[in-house]
Amino acid sequence: MTIDVIPDVRADVLKALAEPRRWRIVELLSCEELCVCHLAEEIGIAQPLASHHLKVLRDAGLVESEKHRQWTYYRLRPGALEDLAGAIGAITSCCPTPGERRRPCT
Repeated sequence: MTIDVIPDVRADVLKALAEPRRWRIVELLSCEELCVCHLAEEIGIAQPLASHHLKVLRDAGLVESEKHRQWTYYRLRPGALEDLAGAIGAITSCCPTPGERRRPCT
């Protein structure tokens, strides 16, 4: 049996964001639309590796792309991180103070 720790958040979203280079891509795309060549240069990785990371982020629903002339520009999907922030915030909404709700051991 699988238990979802964060309701309504898929594990692939959390896994995608946990990788440091993908997190950096998300940070860069939060300010502007960029193509793979910009991202590869900024992060210091090869373009095929940048493309791989973008695919993971796109599959997780965090990034969108759009063709502009011969280039493909990437941007953060509006609302993607707000959904995650709301789900994480929901976890903390019922945190008890120390000793308030303690399950007894048997």
